[in-house]
Amino acid sequence: METTVWTFSLSVPFAEWAAIYDSDDVAKMHADAGVQSLFRGVSKEDPAKVCAVQTAPVGVAQKLFEDNKEMIAGAGHVIETTVIHAYVDA
Repeated sequence: METTVWTFSLSVPFAEWAAIYDSDDVAKMHADAGVQSLFRGVSKEDPAKVCAVQTAPVGVAQKLFEDNKEMIAGAGHVIETTVIHAYVDA
């Protein structure tokens, strides 16, 4: 398994983005791909900065991101600001 830590900026208020991220449609997409959301939160210093943490089989979360960039951007995620850190249990 791999834990992926995502940081990125938003073009919409956090509550608007979170409502989409927490929606049944996104939850089903994550579940179908084997991705489990562990955390999503907004920076205390910058209301446009988000951190999300997911766990999934190696490579799955990043592939889901690559395959769905248009939908993800439509939710307010500024794609070009995305920083991804992936960790595995060695």
